[in-house]
Amino acid sequence: MKTYILLAALVSFVFTSQTQILGGQEIPGASVATVEHEFLQKFVGEWELESDGSGVQGNATMKSSMLGKLWLVNSSEHDISGTKMKSIQMIGYDPEKKKYVGIWADSMINHMWNYEGVVDESGKRLVLDAMGPSMAGDGKMSNYRDSYEFKDNDTIISVASVQGADGKWSEIMKGKAKRIKNDGEKATDDNAKSDLPE
Repeated sequence: MKTYILLAALVSFVFTSQTQILGGQEIPGASVATVEHEFLQKFVGEWELESDGSGVQGNATMKSSMLGKLWLVNSSEHDISGTKMKSIQMIGYDPEKKKYVGIWADSMINHMWNYEGVVDESGKRLVLDAMGPSMAGDGKMSNYRDSYEFKDNDTIISVASVQGADGKWSEIMKGKAKRIKNDGEKATDDNAKSDLPE
């Protein structure tokens, strides 16, 4: 415990010293947020989610916040047909790759998902690809794709797909997320009339 306190104090001292030496200037080597990072800020807030697919129904709550201006952090609690699960998702943007990057980890499996993707031409849909364990449970890996489309500021349509051996993508889960307003009321618009998207 003492070692941790001393380390924390040292780190604090180093950053304070750098700030004083630089006179409030940016620290050399620090990343600068881009217009692509601004898209991630659309997620910030609290959400309620409903999903359905492959005979499985799910509900979740998600809290989304920015880690500085570079990383979106989504922390969720899920109820998948009675099974409880927690998950953490982080998404950022890599200017060198010109792609969104991120990770997903949850309390059900010990595989960490690594994302790469783009915002499509509409400017409203984030598409992320990842590799993960095959749904067949055969020990092999499969290609997966998650997409998040903003229908409006308070509604996200999410779709999860898997790529088959023939190279074609098949939808395995579809859901809707509704932002919870600060006053505790849900968003109300035409998209809120049905529990799930058509």
